[in-house]
Amino acid sequence: MEHVLKHTDFLVSQTDSKGKILFANEDFCKIAGYSLEELIGQPHSIVRHSDMPRAAFKDLWDTVKSGKVWTGYVKNATRDGGYYWVYATVYPSIDCGGNESGYMSCRRKVSPEEIQAAEILYRSMR
Repeated sequence: MEHVLKHTDFLVSQTDSKGKILFANEDFCKIAGYSLEELIGQPHSIVRHSDMPRAAFKDLWDTVKSGKVWTGYVKNATRDGGYYWVYATVYPSIDCGGNESGYMSCRRKVSPEEIQAAEILYRSMR
């Protein structure tokens, strides 16, 4: 079952440099179907949907590990077996000493047209 985000939903999470969740806001917890306590310490891949091609996440990781911001469409899985689509912006976090300390991800609702284009692209990547 698809969970469609509201226009006001804004999902935020922060991970350490290995992708383990350090923080998740209320919208992220609500949409994904987990409590904050269940998400903290888990790999962010806990919400990875099997329809997402590995190449998309390789591009994401290659981009943020090089210190750049990544943006793209992501289909995520919910705890109850459903899914939701988001437009994600992933930022590398830099500590006061200038060292990479993890990643911040902000996600918003996408349109049906954006989902359709992402599905076509991701099918071609398999």
